[in-house]
Amino acid sequence: MMTAAPILLFATLSARTVTLAEAERAAEAQKPEVRAAHGAAAAGVARTEQARAPLLPQIKAEGEYDRTTGNRRQRPNRTTPVSNSWNFYNWWAGQVTGTQLIWDFGRSFYGWRAAEMRAVALSDTERAARLEAVAAAREAYFRARAAKSLIGVAQQTYTNMERHLEQITGFVKVGTRPEIDLAQARAGAANARVGVIRTENDYIVARAELNQAMGIGADTDYDVTDDSFPAVPGESGPIAPLIDEAVGARPDVAALQAQVRAQELTARSARGGYWPILNAIAGVTEEGQSFKQTPSVDYLGNPILNGGMAWNVWGGFQIVWPLFQGLQTRGVVREADAQLDVVRAERDGTVNQVWVAVQRAAATVRAAQEAVTAAEEALNAARERLRLADGRYAAGVGSIIELSDAEVAAANAGAQRVGADYALAAARAALCLALGRK
Repeated sequence: MMTAAPILLFATLSARTVTLAEAERAAEAQKPEVRAAHGAAAAGVARTEQARAPLLPQIKAEGEYDRTTGNRRQRPNRTTPVSNSWNFYNWWAGQVTGTQLIWDFGRSFYGWRAAEMRAVALSDTERAARLEAVAAAREAYFRARAAKSLIGVAQQTYTNMERHLEQITGFVKVGTRPEIDLAQARAGAANARVGVIRTENDYIVARAELNQAMGIGADTDYDVTDDSFPAVPGESGPIAPLIDEAVGARPDVAALQAQVRAQELTARSARGGYWPILNAIAGVTEEGQSFKQTPSVDYLGNPILNGGMAWNVWGGFQIVWPLFQGLQTRGVVREADAQLDVVRAERDGTVNQVWVAVQRAAATVRAAQEAVTAAEEALNAARERLRLADGRYAAGVGSIIELSDAEVAAANAGAQRVGADYALAAARAALCLALGRK
């Protein structure tokens, strides 16, 4: 998934179009924040394996080679004198030891479970990062689509201005209109041309921002399609079901809930530090001067055997009880309890934010729906006004000011209609994010 999306996106770019679905897939796969969250989630799984390690058998093999002297100390009340020398000989030693934790009052077990819950929290955080990346790509996409639509509005305004300029030029030539009308018409046409240039530049910037939202570095020589955002189920219904859905579905809330559970387990693990640790231990050792025995004599001339390896096997139980560590365990327990209060407060604060986010997003959607209707009515009225002003001016009963005002009003109404469409699409995308929906 992490490698397939770029191929699809670049194929789309070569076709010079990008759809909303492709922008969403690219953002979910390539956005740096998503990739970082994915890596953090993988690291959390790896830390879970590390935390489980103390519960499993611990086996260790050791080997040692020494070149050493064999001198002994002269102990009191020994009649046999000890003769030390600078004679060196080989000494080989090896051992394999195994340890298995039997019980440590939950210190290791709860530590492992806490690590598991932190990995779950990181997985939920990754889901939240994906949702945020998709939401940002949607907003950038609709902003680019709006910028593209505004180019059409600006071009239509420029076309109207050019047509009126040609018309007014004819009127001035025959003397039915004053020169000032021609000057104003030229200024209007020039301003309309500037508007086209500005909207084209805004479209370039909007596509660059869309690239950033998708997490890619590429040129902006493509077009966005006219995809729209469908109505969000429940957007016109009561707010309470939406809030309940958001609290249960939002991955950031789930991540904090998992962190609360992880901290509860951490606190239980910390309390295990007050009690002893019981281990089963076993091992096998082998050591000696050489791997084979050689005959020799001692300092009295008695025959002896030197070298050879001796092996031993041992097993048993070990109990370790750190009775006092300078109040370290007490400090660890108090820190764990205090941190638990912190994450609980963070969870409750996030739930409160969810209430506000859902209510704000739902209200914004409803307001945007009404704004679209109002903008459509305003656009129809402005077009009718322009038609009437155009006719009145052509008939010689209207003024250039009336015509210019109608042209400006039509252009503003067109831009307002585009802005209303963008606002509705962006509001619905924000509502999806607030609800935890993709």
